[in-house]
Amino acid sequence: MRRFTAFLLFISFVISLSAQQYPKREMRAVWIATVANIDWPSQSGLTPTQQRTEMRNMLDGLQACNINTIVLQIRPTADSFYPSDLEPWSNYLSGKQGQRPNPYYDPLQFIIEEAHKRCMEVHGWVNPYRVTNAAGQINRLDKNHIYYKNRDLIVKYGEKYYFNPGLDETREFLNKVVEDIVGHYDIDGLHFDDYFYPYPEGSKDFPDEETFRANPRGFTNKADWRRNNVNMVIEELQKTIKDMKPWVQFGVSPFGVWRNDNKDAQGSATRAGITNYDDLYADILKWLREGTIDYVVPQLYWEIGKKVADYEVLVKWWSDHSYGKNLYIGLYASGLIENKTEAWKKGNEVARQLKMNRNFPKMEGAVYFSAKALLKNPRGLVDTLKNNYYKFPALQPICRNIKGEASAQPQNIRVVKDGKEAYILWDEVVEDGGCQIAYYVVYGFKGKKIGDMTDPENIVAITTENCIDLNAYEKKFKGRCSFVVTAVNRFRHESIPTAGVTRRM
Repeated sequence: MRRFTAFLLFISFVISLSAQQYPKREMRAVWIATVANIDWPSQSGLTPTQQRTEMRNMLDGLQACNINTIVLQIRPTADSFYPSDLEPWSNYLSGKQGQRPNPYYDPLQFIIEEAHKRCMEVHGWVNPYRVTNAAGQINRLDKNHIYYKNRDLIVKYGEKYYFNPGLDETREFLNKVVEDIVGHYDIDGLHFDDYFYPYPEGSKDFPDEETFRANPRGFTNKADWRRNNVNMVIEELQKTIKDMKPWVQFGVSPFGVWRNDNKDAQGSATRAGITNYDDLYADILKWLREGTIDYVVPQLYWEIGKKVADYEVLVKWWSDHSYGKNLYIGLYASGLIENKTEAWKKGNEVARQLKMNRNFPKMEGAVYFSAKALLKNPRGLVDTLKNNYYKFPALQPICRNIKGEASAQPQNIRVVKDGKEAYILWDEVVEDGGCQIAYYVVYGFKGKKIGDMTDPENIVAITTENCIDLNAYEKKFKGRCSFVVTAVNRFRHESIPTAGVTRRM
């Protein structure tokens, strides 16, 4: 009896270890930066054909790594990568702001279609307040830019220009921009990064004193007023999104330190020179507590053991302060190329961080900056993902801040033969809204019994089609095998499986 009990404990340990090493649900995402042509397109002025080819190749490379989400920068500097009556075409496409692609195509629509074909989610990455990204760019703005239409909304700080967050009109305009995106495009999420109030320019104060005096809204402390400006736009945008499409997620990727604990007992044991709360006026914890954002992706771009901002300290701190919302970690794949400090030159710091992340079950995935850097396989990172952490496919995590339900199960699963060809087919599931099917998941098991559907090793295919070619899996399956199919909808909920079908391979 003791031996049997010990055996059961061993099996339980192996299963739990496998589940921890290979979770069935995990966010595996990359940022695709368009500002300054960091990731895509590789340079401005490429033809639409060249742009599309580059994007397809990028998506193919990411799919080969089992990446399941892209975070695409679609509004880098109050411009757009889609047709808009509110803002001009981005100069990072054509080389001249306001110039549409020629011959014409809609880059955002194209990318959404290509990503969804590969069962990848698309989160539209929007920079809320930034108007220019470098000195001198103000002279390159299109004549139809908001800068010329409503100059009073915009202020100069240092050598760059920004929307004034203290104005009601700024919030109204941002809501129109987001409404335009969510209403016209089948995105899966709307995403902000760390740029709220700009990073401080030395001792210069952001030029909003006049706005503060004119409309303090009961605040006597400017810092609290600034945080309230950002709080309001976050809350309003969440409502704008959910009123239109409740399944579309709203996420924020903040700078990695909320506050240092020498300023606030609730802060992290860090000594970062900049913090979200005190310098960028972004009170991330408030948004998490109140559910005005659906997920958070703190950018933890420092190494394990860094004195002023230790990765291990911060990943634990964010795990302890996620307030039940989905937590993913922003990892610095580019650092494996650019960072010259000792920790980043020895071995693979990002791989070490991935291993450490497994110790924090509230951490449900990672987002890598950036796509192009990741695909260069710096220090073997892609190999590590393919052979270890992302060896099997994974579904995106269910968003706990969004109410949703599973859709109907696929019906009438069957095997159809055509000469030497053999296919598994099932009837399409037709649903609307958030219950619309994003993709199907096919599970395969050796023998006549249905095995463990929580183990991603048993996922045969994730597909938008209602069939798979069995001959493509002959090497994996020999003899009698059983298959079931589920449907995953836009809420990310998975249906109950079909009745299984068995056949000899």
